[in-house]
Amino acid sequence: MKIAIASDHGGTRLRAEITAMLEEIGLSYKDFGCDCEGSVDYPDYALPVAEKVAQGEFDRGILICGTGIGMSIAANKVKGIRCALVHDTFSAKATRQHNDTNMIALGERVIGPGLAVEIVQTWLGEAFEGGRHQTRIGKIAAYEEKAGL
Repeated sequence: MKIAIASDHGGTRLRAEITAMLEEIGLSYKDFGCDCEGSVDYPDYALPVAEKVAQGEFDRGILICGTGIGMSIAANKVKGIRCALVHDTFSAKATRQHNDTNMIALGERVIGPGLAVEIVQTWLGEAFEGGRHQTRIGKIAAYEEKAGL
């Protein structure tokens, strides 16, 4: 599994914790930044990662900002992306099992590093259940096609 990860200025510390965990468990990842302390615009980091995931260059994507909200909104503008804002392990599990999410967004100002690592591990370890959930995902994909997204 190949992971793409990025943050804006509000998520750099949490991104470092998560990339350390990815290295520890031996998952391949690419860090798309940011590598700065000054304020940056989250779409500049969320959109390129979402595009790479949507194009199949990466299997999953992880985005981090202060709250995770901006990153998730931006990522979900990309056709084929299902990015969930996750701040607990129950949601991390459910969003993979029921929504087949290919990206998650986390908020560094909302959760601590220990919980963030646990959330990512949970999310990475879950599989999509399919069945009735596939029908729902199909409806989203059909809407994207119809809308020309």
